[in-house]
Amino acid sequence: MSTSSTSTTAAQAPKRSASMIASIADAGVETTRAPFGHALNAVAADDERVVGLTADLGKYTDLHIFGEEHPDRYYQMGMAEQLAFGAAAGMAQTGLLPFVTTYSVFATRRAYDFLCLDIAEPGLNVNVMAALPGLTTGYGPSHQAFEDMAILRGMPDLTIVDPADALDIEQAVPQLAAAPGASYTRLLRGAVPRVLHEYDYSFELGKAKVVRPGEDVLLVSSGLMTMRALLAAEKLAEHSVDVAVLHCPTIKPFDAETVLDAIDTPRMTLTCENHTVVGGLFESVAAAMARRPIGRPVTPIALPDEFLDAGALPTLHDRYGLSTDAVVARVLAELDAQG
Repeated sequence: MSTSSTSTTAAQAPKRSASMIASIADAGVETTRAPFGHALNAVAADDERVVGLTADLGKYTDLHIFGEEHPDRYYQMGMAEQLAFGAAAGMAQTGLLPFVTTYSVFATRRAYDFLCLDIAEPGLNVNVMAALPGLTTGYGPSHQAFEDMAILRGMPDLTIVDPADALDIEQAVPQLAAAPGASYTRLLRGAVPRVLHEYDYSFELGKAKVVRPGEDVLLVSSGLMTMRALLAAEKLAEHSVDVAVLHCPTIKPFDAETVLDAIDTPRMTLTCENHTVVGGLFESVAAAMARRPIGRPVTPIALPDEFLDAGALPTLHDRYGLSTDAVVARVLAELDAQG
């Protein structure tokens, strides 16, 4: 059985049918195809309890990779997210280890009650792998999960993971399988960036880590915005700005100690997230700072508290400040404002 995946650069990756679903990888960034599907196969090879369920989105969440390798453990539940979550809960009650895939909007807006009362409340090890988190599609409000973490952060005993790249996903899957309780992962699918292997980094569930040191500016980031933060740091070095990047792949439980230790310096701090400014990484950081307390300003780079436009994905990332160039411009503007 092969569990390897193929790496390419973004420029070499197969072209999508439309820019609305373009790869989130910046030009020239190495990518890996379907890291979740291959990682789940590797876990399933050693654990017969692993099963995969999807709500009619196997090919669009990379779970079809698992289905091809383990057809007897793959369940296509149709366009019924509540049914998929309820079935996964029942399987977990019998001792199986379910991974369930759908889109983030359906997992949060449509199936919240089933995730909360059937899975999280009884403490079942069910792992929801939800694709299209934040602004990773241009199809408009029906598919843009810009508020998914805000919806779920208040749910007790739910782990929330926001991976940056293929390495995060590959290392997170076995740890999620081994960890007790329910989890929700903002899954990156298809041609997924691979950037963290260039740094002294490994994923550790529940831990934030300084990926890149720097003396002038601190970018606290999660999800795909860690890729953008690292790329922005390289560009800002050309302006003689030394940027540190602190990656927070686990939003809940939040590693407040590591984050606060990094913030409690004279550096200017910004948070970077592919999520609304309400209820995500920025507010997790702000709440932690209030509890210590640390009286320092933190500037959010995040999606606005509004329904977003539809359109070409690169255009939207520029418009809403998530592109690498937009992050660079925002940091330089903040530095200028500080004098």
